[in-house]
Order: sequence, then structure tokens, then C-alpha cells
Amino acid sequence: MLAECFEVIDLRFHALIFENVFIEKLWTGARWTEGPCYVPAGRYVLFSDIPNDRVLRFDELSGAVSLFADRCGFQNGRTMDRQGRIISCEHGGRRVSRIEHDGNIAELCAAFDGKKLNSPNDVVVKSDGSIWFTDPTYGIDSDYEGHAAKSEIGASYVYRIDPLDGKTTAVVMDFAKPNGLAFNGDESSLYISDTGLSHDPDGPHHIRAFDLSADGKSLQSKGEVFATCDAGVFDGFRFDRDGNIWASAGDGVHCYAPDGCLLGKILIPEAVSNVEFGGPKRNRLYICATQSLYSVYLRTNGANPTMSPDAS
Repeated sequence: MLAECFEVIDLRFHALIFENVFIEKLWTGARWTEGPCYVPAGRYVLFSDIPNDRVLRFDELSGAVSLFADRCGFQNGRTMDRQGRIISCEHGGRRVSRIEHDGNIAELCAAFDGKKLNSPNDVVVKSDGSIWFTDPTYGIDSDYEGHAAKSEIGASYVYRIDPLDGKTTAVVMDFAKPNGLAFNGDESSLYISDTGLSHDPDGPHHIRAFDLSADGKSLQSKGEVFATCDAGVFDGFRFDRDGNIWASAGDGVHCYAPDGCLLGKILIPEAVSNVEFGGPKRNRLYICATQSLYSVYLRTNGANPTMSPDAS
């Protein structure tokens, strides 16, 4: 009998899930979990508890959750670069930062055109070493997830940090609240969610797909809507090896085929903010959902995020 935690909408979903596998609730006790990042060398997951201004660490071997950092800038999304360093989006610091190998914190970007960023939200690293991040206003809208302030930029953009000169460029400027983002497997397209519904009852709650330019440094398309969320908003999401998208939503995790068809859902009893593939085979989906961290094993594997800059 199919586990009750799965809702099959398209029969193709059966090939991605196990009928005898259930959701595991690994830990609870946060106010709002976000930004899961799997570190293969240590077999642990870092994730944020934004309102409590702390980063937690789930140990995959022992199952223990411990404090990784606190009073750390109300961190939201994070990722690992090709050198194994953790890159984080800070609501409180209004910047993108990186933990160096010696433990020091490097500031990668805190302003655009001489104005402070809003509150960087989510971040990905392309195989050429460039860093792409979103910058909505959630961390400055109130004191709950950062520090209340007025936006100096006056809008919410998506940015690219050049790996050679560190220059920051705005690559998308027509979003209400850009949020999660991820490259598809061959990095020919960048997918970005817009959660503008949080501020406007008629606002966007979809994912848009952009084709990259030939040099991979900018976006050449206007970003067609790939999928619209039928339960709240899409926050963060990840690709699997076959190009399916696993996206957070108000009722769990929604799985979309590359053609935009909704295949099925992983039903979670808390609103989901973000997901991450982990485990030695990258077949374990970690799920940040409101107060808790969940996981489930799947028949698929996450897209490889650790391709070196020199990989062909």
C-alpha cells in the first residue's frame, strides 16, 4: 500500500518514490527552518532557524542536532562552493558571506550601486564559480527575521557575483519577491521562484525559467512561467538527476517533470520552506518545514552540485 505521505498525480511519480518508505521527522524546536545545505565530507546538514538567529547541524550518522552558530546575521539560504566553503545569505547583515577554510568570514557582497542590499535570501554557485542570489525584503520587513529597515534599492533583484573580479551585476529586475533559485543539470537555464503572494493577495506564486546567454553570465530570455503553486508559494527547490524539480510548498514538497507537469507531492504537516538532496548517494531528500527538519529516501538522486570549474 502506498505510504500516505505521498500523493500521486501523474503515474510517472511512482518511478521516483518507494511505496514502503515513510517521512522521518528528524528534529523539531525551531521557529522557522530554512536553508538546508548538505556537507558530504562531514555527512551533516546545516540549516537555519532564522527568527532565533542560529544555524543548526544535523549529523547523518548519529542523528544528533547541535548548534553550529548563533548571532550569525539571521542567516537564510546557503550553499557550498566548488572548494567546499559554505556561502550564506544573511538577513541581518544584509549581505552574502562565505566561511573560509580557516573559519574566518569573508563578505562577498553587501551593496549594489552604492546602496545596501535588502536581505539576501537564497544562493547557488555555478560551475564557473559565479555566485547567483536573490534579494527580497523579508529580512527588513520586520524585526522577526532580521532588522526592520527601509529598502535602499527600492526593489528586489536577482544578482550574479563574478568569480574573477567580484563585481555584482543585477541579472533579473522584474520580480516582486525573488526567492529560491537553481540551475538545471547542464546549466543552460536558471529557475527562480517568485513569492510575491506574501505581500499581495494577487501577487505571483510561481517558478520562472530563464535561458542563459552563450557566455553563461547573463539571462537571455524573459523567463516563462514554469509552474504555479496550488498551495501557498514555492520557496526553495532542487533538481534531481533527471531534471525533475522538487519544490517547497504550503502542503509539502511538489515534484514537477521537466515539461512542467505536476507529478506528485510529498505531504508534510507543516509548511515547507526549502529542500536539499543528501546522503552518500544523494537519494535522501532533507526538508525544512516551519519548526522541523524532515527527510525521505527517494528512487532518484539529486543533481550533482560539486562539478569542478574545469569540468567539461
